[in-house]
Amino acid sequence: MANTRSAEKQNRQAQKHRVRNAHVLSTLRTSVRKFREAAASGDVAKTTEELAAAVRQIAKAASKGVIHKGQASRRISRLTKAAHHAAAPKS
Repeated sequence: MANTRSAEKQNRQAQKHRVRNAHVLSTLRTSVRKFREAAASGDVAKTTEELAAAVRQIAKAASKGVIHKGQASRRISRLTKAAHHAAAPKS
């Protein structure tokens, strides 16, 4: 249990942040999953659309401090690479 008023306040803030961060991460994972499903289906237009949505979610999570900016950059890079491979003609 917190001993001081400031520690109690920090606990309240941490609870709010934890709920917010969980929501942002869940939304991020959902957008990445939708992108992967679109890429697997082979629909280039849908893949491009979902890539843009996923990149936006990742960048937003990084700007809010939910994920590290290096991790965000890595995730965006990997998704973009996967999108290019999905759009490339099969030979």
